[in-house]
Amino acid sequence: MDQINATNIETLRRRGSLKWANEPQHLGAFIAEMDFGTAPAVEAALHDAIERCGYGYLPEHLTGQMRRAFADFARERYGWELASESIEPLPDVLSALEFALRFLTRPGSAVVVPTPAYMPFLQIPTEMGRPIIQVPHVRVNGRYELDLDGLDAALAQNGGLLVLCNPHNPTGRVYSRAELEAVEALVARHEGVRVFCDEIHAPVVLAGTQHVPFAALSPVAARQAITATSTSKAFGLPGLKCAQLVLSNEEDRAQWAAHGERTYKLTSTVGVCANTAAYREGGPWLDEVLEYLDTERDLLVSLVAKHLPGVTMDRPEATYIGWLDCSALNLGEPPAAFFRREAGVALSDGAPCGQGYENHVRLVYATPEPILIQMLERMGQALAARTA
Repeated sequence: MDQINATNIETLRRRGSLKWANEPQHLGAFIAEMDFGTAPAVEAALHDAIERCGYGYLPEHLTGQMRRAFADFARERYGWELASESIEPLPDVLSALEFALRFLTRPGSAVVVPTPAYMPFLQIPTEMGRPIIQVPHVRVNGRYELDLDGLDAALAQNGGLLVLCNPHNPTGRVYSRAELEAVEALVARHEGVRVFCDEIHAPVVLAGTQHVPFAALSPVAARQAITATSTSKAFGLPGLKCAQLVLSNEEDRAQWAAHGERTYKLTSTVGVCANTAAYREGGPWLDEVLEYLDTERDLLVSLVAKHLPGVTMDRPEATYIGWLDCSALNLGEPPAAFFRREAGVALSDGAPCGQGYENHVRLVYATPEPILIQMLERMGQALAARTA
């Protein structure tokens, strides 16, 4: 994908996305979107929508096309057999979480969140009046793993929903079938507990790893699961406001029929067209992107080792997010603030990802390699100037 490396910073700023337009003085690495454009099939679908003035409210026939396209994609990519009627459109994964909290979990029950976590998972439940119990991952053989005993204890404290982000943001872990089966067994011991499965990064699993949808494990897991996904991360479409909610039991589908209309109507018609095209015809483009990201993750690991002595990170198994531990730098301030001011690189602060991660940062590396190199060189120069 030579055209990716030929994309420069000025081009990215002209595109006008939040990542590049809001902070023209910084290199953007703080929000999880790719700088690679999107698949030709998606572009064609968007042009078609423009040509036929397809901007009205979402009609049922387009919803049906999206359902069938995602069901085919899930079967081909993950071996997940889905009934198309179990798939519903909605604006984004966070809308799915809000629906789950309102209608699919016990009122007042706690939300159990493994940390570090995608930041809104620690914000939305609180805003909706739910207590949150944070359960930090444990480090086993140099990687993050779920603390099953900690999750068990948390669910025993009136837990009603376990948030399972897989592939995991921000650590880049892809949980194995054995790990997921352990979660299924754990949840089964706690009556009425549901599992909110954020699988938005599932299409962005890199070489050497395979994504296993939690709901596909067994009929028991399917009853526990509330699954949300989208093309927004894999195909660069976050602004088109379309995601998929997979309701893998009849009771949840009944709740959607009763209460889901408002959320359904907030979904973008053009976004549904784009998602359908991505799932139906975007696979070859996505495979090329995954090859590029596979190379970039190894480049990032080597750049961190070269330019950021004292900073550690795991090699991501999926996503395009690097989770950097800057604790050993002893900066005396949040590392995101330091690198923003001293290096001109905008990263995500680790503190909103959970208690104990104040010295971490998220770095989104789905950007042209020359820009990624420039980011890490700037960060390294800032550290070197500090110790000079």
